[in-house]
Amino acid sequence: MSGFDKVVKTYEEAMAGLEDGMTVIAGGFGLCGIPEGLIAQIQKMKTKDLTFVSNNCGVDDFGLGILLQGKQIKKMVSSYVGENAEFERQYLAGELEVELTPQGTLAEKMRAGGAGIPAFYTATGYGTPVAEGKETRDYNGRGYVLEESITGEFAIVRAWKADRYGNCIYRDTAMNFNPMAATAGKITVVEAEEIVEPGELNPTEIHTPGIYVQRVIQGKFEKRIERLTLRNQ
Repeated sequence: MSGFDKVVKTYEEAMAGLEDGMTVIAGGFGLCGIPEGLIAQIQKMKTKDLTFVSNNCGVDDFGLGILLQGKQIKKMVSSYVGENAEFERQYLAGELEVELTPQGTLAEKMRAGGAGIPAFYTATGYGTPVAEGKETRDYNGRGYVLEESITGEFAIVRAWKADRYGNCIYRDTAMNFNPMAATAGKITVVEAEEIVEPGELNPTEIHTPGIYVQRVIQGKFEKRIERLTLRNQ
């Protein structure tokens, strides 16, 4: 990399510095908008005892699910885990720690972490097991739970287009958690479908400013469908 140019040529460069025991924030929803190549590189590195913060853990043989095969993930902070049989097995066997978090709260934890906000109050989860052990408070007659924000040593996200300065645009539903995740990492790595030159992106359409991004790599994506359902003709 030189100056403002954040493009790296290899996945080894993209994930350089990831070590055992770190926390990684990952964009994606199901298999939509996931940084496939960056996840594959983490599997290749065999980094272990990782905490992953992501909406879910992929499926058994794709997405974050491939990291479960080598037991590289120690803890998952997620909202949904229902599509992964190995995830279920490891959790029930006591091999995987799981912190289930309401989906909107998880997104706000990432956003708040990126904004430098240490904690926030939300009504979601008040009066349920989600609130156990957490501070609560009433505002205008309604109960709220204090939730701590989340940051990680790394954030890995997928963009539709990125320029060499790290400015990113996401496409349609593949946006999902990616903009929030991008702000929450000390080192944010963007895997882009297309890399363009500075000035080619319309400034009013940029979702993640390059100030949040440290590395950009050109990706190749399988774009697998999580569950294919066909209508009988």
